[in-house]
Amino acid sequence: MSHVLERWNLLPIEQAVKEVLPCCGSNAWANGMTARRPFPEEATLLAVSDQIWRNLTEADWMEAFRSHPRIGESRAPVSVPTQSATWSKREQQSLTAAGDAVKIALAEANREYEGRFGHIFIVCASGKSGPEILEILRLRLENDKRSELQEAAEQQRQITQIRLKRWLSE
Repeated sequence: MSHVLERWNLLPIEQAVKEVLPCCGSNAWANGMTARRPFPEEATLLAVSDQIWRNLTEADWMEAFRSHPRIGESRAPVSVPTQSATWSKREQQSLTAAGDAVKIALAEANREYEGRFGHIFIVCASGKSGPEILEILRLRLENDKRSELQEAAEQQRQITQIRLKRWLSE
């Protein structure tokens, strides 16, 4: 068992919620994870995370989405824990190398996306280049609202999995 997981299993509830919240950004998810402790291993933690995430409300998903900066930006629209901001910056690292044309196109596509769907564009950006992310954004603009909400939720689930693994390895 990871020493982080072992320690987290023993934390008081409030402290445990605060520590795991940067992995997702949804208070309902963080409370659900904390309530399901103790976890014997990483695989169980990850499986329970997915289960809790898939059973949250749309409002809970939106709360998690708001914990991310727009693709190509460095600040989330709401105040987030420092760890969450650090992870977002790392996840979007490839965008710093993107040319100005890609950055401008991303900003325009972000505005169009938000106008159409009512929330920021969520994508698991780890390992993707700026042009790849822009292409994904443009393709997802073709989705209907319900399909896009499901896709954004799936992308958030993937981000949460990556962040949980990082958290456990720190």
